[in-house]
Amino acid sequence: MPDDLMRYDLLAQNALKGVVREALRIAETTGLPGEHHFYIAFNTRAPGVELSEKIDARYPREMTIVLQHQYWNLRVHDNYFEVELSFDNVPEHLVIPFDAVKGFLDPAVQFGLQFETQAQHARPREVEAPKPATAKLETQPVPAILSDDTLEERPAQDEAAKVVSLDQFRKK
Repeated sequence: MPDDLMRYDLLAQNALKGVVREALRIAETTGLPGEHHFYIAFNTRAPGVELSEKIDARYPREMTIVLQHQYWNLRVHDNYFEVELSFDNVPEHLVIPFDAVKGFLDPAVQFGLQFETQAQHARPREVEAPKPATAKLETQPVPAILSDDTLEERPAQDEAAKVVSLDQFRKK
């Protein structure tokens, strides 16, 4: 089989990251319609990711954010998005490049995308060296994108807190 010098796997992955970008742009301009909400998993060590030191220490490799009821100032750019979320009732500003995104899930319609992060130079860390990954793309109707570092933003005052079990998103 000839070598894929065009790197169609990367072209397809970049095109599908455009789906994530456009979904976030809809949420940015009109809010989340109906029951739609997003789980976004990302590599916290990827270049361009900006987190507070507290959040960075809490999620040293990967984290999943939920955009549903409480998020503010969502701004979507060509190569990254930024959003404010509440962590332990403390507002935090996050900047997440699309190249850092590992998974996207809208459980309201069981739509998900899973990405392998491309091998790239990660932000330095004293205790952990970055692990290179190969580019791979999976689409699946019921994706398994959440990690053990999953994080759910704080619920509204009148809304009961809910715990997300990771087992419901894992392949059996």
